[in-house]
Amino acid sequence: MGTESLETLHSNNGIAKNGNEGERNVEEVPADGCVWFEEQLEDDLKWSFTLERVLDRGTSPYQQIALLDTKRFGKVLLIDGKMQSAEKDEFIYHECLIHPALLCHPNPKTLFIMGGGEGSAAREALKHLSIEQVVMCDIDQDVVDFCKKHLTENHEAFSSEKLTLIINDAKAELENRKGKFDIIVGDLADPVEGGPCYQLYTKSFYEKIIKPKLNKNGIFVTQAGPAGIFTHKEVFSSIYNTIKQVFKYVIPYTAHVPSFADTWGWVMASDEPFCVDAKEIDRRIEKRIDGDLLYLNGASFLASATLNKMVLTTLLKETHVYTEEDARFIHGHGVAYRR
Repeated sequence: MGTESLETLHSNNGIAKNGNEGERNVEEVPADGCVWFEEQLEDDLKWSFTLERVLDRGTSPYQQIALLDTKRFGKVLLIDGKMQSAEKDEFIYHECLIHPALLCHPNPKTLFIMGGGEGSAAREALKHLSIEQVVMCDIDQDVVDFCKKHLTENHEAFSSEKLTLIINDAKAELENRKGKFDIIVGDLADPVEGGPCYQLYTKSFYEKIIKPKLNKNGIFVTQAGPAGIFTHKEVFSSIYNTIKQVFKYVIPYTAHVPSFADTWGWVMASDEPFCVDAKEIDRRIEKRIDGDLLYLNGASFLASATLNKMVLTTLLKETHVYTEEDARFIHGHGVAYRR
């Protein structure tokens, strides 16, 4: 894998206009002189923005990876044909993923991240003064290596003595570990058909692997896919309903992420009730966190957990439970499917 100029990209069809399902499209240079990155969100919907260059791309044993340099969003990480994060607004996704669970826990010390290869989730977790150990387990060494190389804002997190980085399947790692954790985080790729992650969204995984590995007062949180008016039925409502079968207290929440061109969803769960008082959350942010949060405060978290009528109604009526035999997928396919 290596950096490619736009000239090279066009001469060798780099990310080809007619490439396979896991790759993005780069349109031929139009009259305005701009090169456009194009993502097909649905069969009848595309999302595009101007591209500076392809920084790195390749196919690992598990998934396709690309790192783009864009004018609007800075560096953009793509996995299996899906936007994972963008330099300019990834703080929204990662603050929402990490801080609510840590702030709702009375005294979090240990945290396990499933996935998280880019290092941003670990970066946010390590801002908490009480944290003594962060274990980040990603299946893909290639993703970790080139995120270490290109995402300079996470270098400090990768070099922290509190971080233990493990290259392994998260399910196998949790099954074989003897210890438990205060927080377990699912910073996984979206469930796409043939991808490596969809089994980590199933009821059996939550029930048999996740829940037994949580300490008393433990909290599980996972990214749960698109949660917009038109997209929340893809996987968000199903993931929420599946987790609700396993844990007593479950909070779904959402936020708009500009580079995703959609509202995004997360689900937080525990067998102990949550503290969701805005003033108390603000007090804990002030007391517990070393550094600034750009997006999240007490009021914004409460707002994010107040779902609009359409999404809330769907969640309350959802009956589908995620299983290996009956999974839901978002648009796109993983490497195994293409083979």
